Amino acid sequence: MAWRNTVSSPLFYVAFCAATVLVLKEVNSVVWEPYMDEPFHVPQAQAYCESKWEVWDPKITTPPGLYMSAVIIRKIFMFKCRLPLLRLVPALHLLSLPLSLHALELYHQRLPSSQDILTTPLSSVVLASFPPLWFFGFLFYTDVPGIAFVLAAFVMQANGSNWMTALLGLWSLFFRQTNIIWILYIFAYHTVRTLRFAQRRPTERSLHDPPALQSSFLDLAHSARSLLYLLPSLFWDFLPYGLLTALFGAFVVWNGGIVLGDKSNHIPALHIPQLFYFYAFVTALGWPALLLSGVGPTAGPIGLSKEVYRRMFGTPTRVMMTIGWTILIMACVQLFTIHHPFILSDNRHYTFYIWKRVLFRHRFIPFLMSPLYLACWWAWWIRVGSVQSMLRTLLLPLALIPTLLPSPLLEPRYFLVPYVFLRLQVPPYEETKEEGNGTKGTLEPDTLLNEISSNPPEGENTVRRPKRVSSGKIAQMHRRGIDWSEYLPWIELVWYTAINGITMYVFLYKDRTVDTIHGEEVIRFMW
Repeated sequence: MAWRNTVSSPLFYVAFCAATVLVLKEVNSVVWEPYMDEPFHVPQAQAYCESKWEVWDPKITTPPGLYMSAVIIRKIFMFKCRLPLLRLVPALHLLSLPLSLHALELYHQRLPSSQDILTTPLSSVVLASFPPLWFFGFLFYTDVPGIAFVLAAFVMQANGSNWMTALLGLWSLFFRQTNIIWILYIFAYHTVRTLRFAQRRPTERSLHDPPALQSSFLDLAHSARSLLYLLPSLFWDFLPYGLLTALFGAFVVWNGGIVLGDKSNHIPALHIPQLFYFYAFVTALGWPALLLSGVGPTAGPIGLSKEVYRRMFGTPTRVMMTIGWTILIMACVQLFTIHHPFILSDNRHYTFYIWKRVLFRHRFIPFLMSPLYLACWWAWWIRVGSVQSMLRTLLLPLALIPTLLPSPLLEPRYFLVPYVFLRLQVPPYEETKEEGNGTKGTLEPDTLLNEISSNPPEGENTVRRPKRVSSGKIAQMHRRGIDWSEYLPWIELVWYTAINGITMYVFLYKDRTVDTIHGEEVIRFMW
């Protein structure tokens, strides 16, 4: 989030741009030949630059958005489609991320749009530097451009432009097909957010969407029933997305599946542990945001730890549920773990070592990890749900199912979009204590954000503000302990910079040469 105590300055964005340019120059200087997937992408882009539109490498599995972007940028900058300039395509999209993230941080905090787009808070620059995301901004890959257009679509949705969102969403599908899920997620998230605060007459039905941390399984049925009555009113808003979904469905039917080209290594399979890997991944890399944020009793690492313990072991009923969920996770690990040949044979990636030396170092380790997977899920649910409604908090885990479960390959790049969306929902640190009775004050979901500003975001003129805390009540509250909102962006920056620096250093300068059937090959370690 754009923390209220975080300084904003154009210098942050300027520094991000300068660092991107310098790193890109060094990558092009050291890695002067196409590497990893680039030997497939580069010749295809060069064919498009020569207007050979009929040429297509059948081994490529994604649509031609990356190569079309290279043609467009070539027309603008008048350069030849050589490798160093082709890598400029994802780098330019990487430079757009802090701007989109800044707008989305304001949206999630229900603050008005900024008039000075270049004056970005440190938090948006830091999130754009998330290690796997930042790394692939320097290789001619599809990931960063695809994410850039998904975020741009979200910005348009935040401004109430459904058709522009769908148009940008369509273009994002030309980089990665699974972006269809995230475009629909954007519509669903914005719609639920709007419906929850929409002004309605007493006789009209409203959306049942209680605070996430106060909800139960029964609330799911009530929410589904109330949403069913509201669906007809959403027809015109959903129309652009419906057309986009229909176009995507037609493509899948025409293509015989989602994957273009070589489908042999991308056969869909039910890989349920992908969900567990995702929450372990975001906890391992996103621990500063997870621990040093939050609202009320769950704020900070101690408050979060206590709440996770309470949710898992607070009562005999919760203990039994924790045991049941752990057994279910163990069963999924046993029955649905997929040992993909790419992971088992390719030692140029983090996943190879995590898979062999951590997760499957011993046959019992995957099962011992099961309660940790459950604890990670509870931690993120508590952290995000402390200031959100049940449906908004539940949407992202639901979107993960069609995105990750069909993929047999453990690939950190598949986790990038959901992590960015998850990180945007993390609330500012706000630990309060009410004087008089010595108990901490818990702010109603969205109340904290309402206190930050009474102005609705653009496109939400019908927003009804949640219950406000009276001025007398606010006067009785004061912060306890360390105000982590002052330090979190800097801690994240140091953490991400260390990972990025080590990974890029090893990638550039710790290469090795091996003999293959095709002769000598340079091996570089990467995400």
